Amino acid sequence: MPASERAIELLTAAAEAAHDKKAENVLAFDVSEQLAITDAFLVASASNDRQVRAIVDAIEEKLRVDFDAKPVRREGAREGRWVLLDYLEIVIHVQHDEERAFYSLERLWRDCPVIALPSPVPGAAGAAGAAGAAGPGSAGPAGSAAE
Repeated sequence: MPASERAIELLTAAAEAAHDKKAENVLAFDVSEQLAITDAFLVASASNDRQVRAIVDAIEEKLRVDFDAKPVRREGAREGRWVLLDYLEIVIHVQHDEERAFYSLERLWRDCPVIALPSPVPGAAGAAGAAGAAGPGSAGPAGSAAE
């Protein structure tokens, strides 16, 4: 059974919040056929610990305000290298670029369907960051690799 409609809504909102904080390589995977504990993973990365924390904070706020959703588990926030947010329907991984390259979650879950995410909206993250937000490494690969 594919990821639920609510899981897709949460993923989309989380991806938008991540893009607003200039997250890189935002991808979503439907893991519902492989795991009984969750429907989907969202993976995003950032170039420094402070940005990882900012992305996590933005995602948590967006899901709390728009969906009244709070993570049942939050791990790694103190270090800011790899933060995991577990919302039951979805699990969000925000990683420092180095952890992302080393652990390569995309390789681990490559047999799972990629869930298409909306591309970052130019200007949504502010005029100064708009050009970089839609540049290489954004959600483009997720949309082109879907099914």
